[in-house]
Amino acid sequence: MKKQKIVEMFQRFEAASPNPQGELDHVNAYTLLVAVVLSAQATDVGVNKATKALFKVADTPAKMLALGEARVRDYIKTIGLYRNKAKHVIGLSQMLLEKFDGKIPQTREELETLPGVGRKTANVVLNMAFGQPTIAVDTHLFRLGNRTGLAPGKTPLEVEKKLEKNIPPQFLLHAHHWLILHGRYVCKARKPDCGNCLINDLCEYKAKSTV
Repeated sequence: MKKQKIVEMFQRFEAASPNPQGELDHVNAYTLLVAVVLSAQATDVGVNKATKALFKVADTPAKMLALGEARVRDYIKTIGLYRNKAKHVIGLSQMLLEKFDGKIPQTREELETLPGVGRKTANVVLNMAFGQPTIAVDTHLFRLGNRTGLAPGKTPLEVEKKLEKNIPPQFLLHAHHWLILHGRYVCKARKPDCGNCLINDLCEYKAKSTV
């Protein structure tokens, strides 16, 4: 996709939503980290339902550890893979206290040492908690990168690198949210809503729906 098209695409996203927000509820960087870990293979809506009560009693690593794995499980049992995720939440809370003085690290390398935290999770936390221009490639961004022609790639990492390279610097901070929300509500996997797409004329998807 030509640079001029990409600039126009993100100018439209910015005009429509100057300050896009993620949809995971959180009260601080720690609860954001926990919410993102819990969101793997789960919906943001489902995670928010489970964490509403959890974060009222445990919004720091110390409080989460005091709660214990069994009680964390009880709070999040409506989320898929909840047993494993409860282990991760307790494990990362313990490591934060032991290695990072209870604070959330601000580098991808350090974040990825925490249980349950991969590159995508780290990128979300760096972007939302610390304002770093990172791009977390989930299924929505992977689909959009390939479908629109913005950043074709065979792996999430390849798409991430191309997005970072192709998106103009002034749009990088919010690019992740613009794309994820567009993928979630407009450019959907099974039936993209091309008729209501604000970048329809810029998108290079060959099978656009006309309805």
